[in-house]
Amino acid sequence: MRRVGVDVGGTHTDLVLIDEERGEVTVHKVPTSVGDPSLGAIAGLQALCELAGVAPADVDYFMHGTTIATNIILEHNGATCGLITTEGFRDILHIARHKRPHNFSLQLDLPWQKHELVRRRHRLTVPERICGPDGAVLVALDEEAVRRAARELVAAQVESIAVCFMFSFLNPAHELRAAQIVAEEAPGVHLSLSHEVIPLYREYERFSTTCLNAYVGPKTGRYLENFDAALRAIGMDAGLHLMQSSGGCATLDGAKRRAVTLLMSGPVGGLLGGIWVGASAGFRSVITLDVGGTSADIGVAPDGLLRYKHLLDTRIGDYHAMVPMAEVDTIGAGGGSIAYVDVGGQFQVGPKSAGADPGPCCYGKGGTQPTATDCQLVLGRLDPGGFLGGRLPLKAELAERAVLERLAQPLGMGVDEAALAAIRILTHSMVQAIEVNSVRKGYDPRDFALVAFGGAGPLFGCDIARELAIPVVIVPPAPGLTSALGLLTSNISYDFSATQMQNLARADLPRIAQALAGLEARALEQLQRDGIARSEVTLLRHADCRYVGQGYELRTECAAGAVDEGFVAALKQAFHAAHQREYGRHFAGKDVELVNLRVAGVGRIPDFRAKALAEGGEQPDSAACDGVRKVVFEAAGKPVAHDSQVYRRAALKAGNRIHGPAVVQQMDTTTVIPPGVSALVDACGNLIIRL
Repeated sequence: MRRVGVDVGGTHTDLVLIDEERGEVTVHKVPTSVGDPSLGAIAGLQALCELAGVAPADVDYFMHGTTIATNIILEHNGATCGLITTEGFRDILHIARHKRPHNFSLQLDLPWQKHELVRRRHRLTVPERICGPDGAVLVALDEEAVRRAARELVAAQVESIAVCFMFSFLNPAHELRAAQIVAEEAPGVHLSLSHEVIPLYREYERFSTTCLNAYVGPKTGRYLENFDAALRAIGMDAGLHLMQSSGGCATLDGAKRRAVTLLMSGPVGGLLGGIWVGASAGFRSVITLDVGGTSADIGVAPDGLLRYKHLLDTRIGDYHAMVPMAEVDTIGAGGGSIAYVDVGGQFQVGPKSAGADPGPCCYGKGGTQPTATDCQLVLGRLDPGGFLGGRLPLKAELAERAVLERLAQPLGMGVDEAALAAIRILTHSMVQAIEVNSVRKGYDPRDFALVAFGGAGPLFGCDIARELAIPVVIVPPAPGLTSALGLLTSNISYDFSATQMQNLARADLPRIAQALAGLEARALEQLQRDGIARSEVTLLRHADCRYVGQGYELRTECAAGAVDEGFVAALKQAFHAAHQREYGRHFAGKDVELVNLRVAGVGRIPDFRAKALAEGGEQPDSAACDGVRKVVFEAAGKPVAHDSQVYRRAALKAGNRIHGPAVVQQMDTTTVIPPGVSALVDACGNLIIRL
């Protein structure tokens, strides 16, 4: 089987091809094309196949991680949307939860009001009302009002329409009928129904998520269709699969209908790749650090397990997106992060990035503001002639001039001192983000290994680990392409959910069983449409539970099998354990309330095993040595230049030991090993750096 993973980032596009028949892994990296990222990805894919000696038609599985939906939201350039909702609820999107990010600001701009997903003139109401707790119809749907609303939105030239009725998650009949009418009056307009996108209670979050789906759906759908057509044009018929925020993947059809599930597509691939690398090196609990050109993605995986954000914390930008989302945080810290002195004289680095165009000054594409990459080059940590395997020669003189004129002179520093200070500031930003995701959530970083990857992660890995007292840093064989590799470790997965609010002390077992059966049937149907054999399908049950009287619930595992008294007892016990783990206490005597039921349908794909590296002695071969150069490190708060051995990563063998100060170079990244630290090459080719 031949599998390809493509991860499109803000600066570079990473590509990996796994040929299981030959036991070979081929990697490639190209700049992300501005405007239409699919153009660079397709060109890179053709080059990747040539490198591997494989025809595109011979690829069996294609997986794509994309930031297209995320960028649409962050850049506020989505579709012109319309909303049809219940009479009296026109302004839910505007009112939200009455939260004010800055309580005492009189000039406060609320992001969801300043950049509306749906303009008020396009939010139309119709008479209808379904009520709880059982979805009874209180007011029948006024079909003529729906028809008038659809015509008005067509006249306003909206590209997408969201239909969100009150309590439709209990009874979708009105939304289904409204969808039929809208399809008649507005054929071809993208349609999002709240009971399909997110059939859960909490009206504002459900409205926001459905409107986000409508906002990103048309543009994301066109991008995916164009990408799929381009794949077929070069002869690749493997079908397009997309990474989802939950860590599972979806087919083209599923991703187009629920584009909102792609919001953290790229970063989750990195987390999965980091977990896989940690396991291959013998470390289950890992902190993943994926530093690219624009941002750093940080994840914490105790025992190698994905952690999920609470559904009230799943945001993208300033909008609520109530979809399953793995616990990955993104900060504006990357190789392209711009270093500058602000109007108050403060030294700042990021979050603004030079991106792929013009990129860092040393790229020679017109950039004038120094970036983290420029600073690393000034410090001798990057080889000007070896960047991207020599395909992008760096201009050291442009980097030095930018650091001198923009940083060193205004701050009264030397060039090395200014460059090192910029790296320290960026390092501290990443340390703080890791602390938020580990220490503040009850995890001790000393119990984890740090997996450093991405184009810039291995440059920062050791400095970050030292500040957090993390004992081990793991650098994968292809660090700059680990996110793309992570895409290929994910199974095909779909999540289905339904609100089912009950006190477990008086649980309606037949009703719970019926709800679970319906969710499981939907999961099986979707996976069968994707061509997954029933023998390769696993159905996983979860429930959102809370103590009676609480306002927030926890994701809790449910037992498989019959829904009986034993099922309820096991669910209660699992919730107590989850509450103890999350908050350090539980209340065994309190009643537990079931809020939502969830089913994940998982279609397994074959596991990928790391290929063993050729064995060598403790001393690296002479072919692995690439001379010595001056590299600047920090000592007692000052920059000190050290003669550092340079190694070729491709020529290292299992068992080789590298003593710092040293630099390990390869096509997709550079690893910096500080003085007094050593690294061991393990059997899978990972660099294991012990601090």
